[in-house]
Amino acid sequence: MRVLSTVLALLAATVSVEAFAPANLKPVRPSLFAQRSDSIDGIQAMKNLAVSAAVAFILVSSPSASLADGQTKDFKLPPIDYADKNRCVLNSSSMGQANAARDKLLDLRECKIAGAKATGYDLSGVIMTNTDASNANFAEAYFSKGYLRDSMLDGADFTNAIVDRATFKGSSLRGAIFANAVLTGTGFEGADVENADFTDAYIGDFDIRLLCKNPTLKGENPKTGADTRMSANCK
Repeated sequence: MRVLSTVLALLAATVSVEAFAPANLKPVRPSLFAQRSDSIDGIQAMKNLAVSAAVAFILVSSPSASLADGQTKDFKLPPIDYADKNRCVLNSSSMGQANAARDKLLDLRECKIAGAKATGYDLSGVIMTNTDASNANFAEAYFSKGYLRDSMLDGADFTNAIVDRATFKGSSLRGAIFANAVLTGTGFEGADVENADFTDAYIGDFDIRLLCKNPTLKGENPKTGADTRMSANCK
């Protein structure tokens, strides 16, 4: 809001200067070169002002990415619709992963889907809390902006999955496999990743530094035999 106010103030100042210009001064006809120069400068100034106004509008009207992804303390989850008998049935979606927007909320909170077969499913924007998805097969699945907190995901297979901008905060991922998965912008704060396999996973520099500090990053994956810490390229 402060940025928009500044832009409006600049516009007001421009109008004020023109309004209080002396009325008895006769304009001096500038040279042709000066006219062209003034015209170009005027157009450039208008472009700069338009860009500033557009930036201000975006800053004011757009929510922050972290708030939209549900990774701030101000985020409030909607109530669980226990009346929906099919709420815990896994279904793939054909929606785009870029914005994780769907017509109906994919709510798997408190669902028991252990051992689920969801290879290649589009589960972008899914909400999981207190969910049992242990040993589920999520290979090549999409979890963009997934909210997978405080859930049981032991032994889950995320091989080749797209799990960007998601959060596993507080979840148990013991023995999970993230081989060749995309994990950019994804958080593992407070998650148990002992015996997990991160071989060839794509993780950003900032994210990998945080993951390497996780005290549970140790052990060996029982299925792949990969050393957990080495698979994440942590010393």
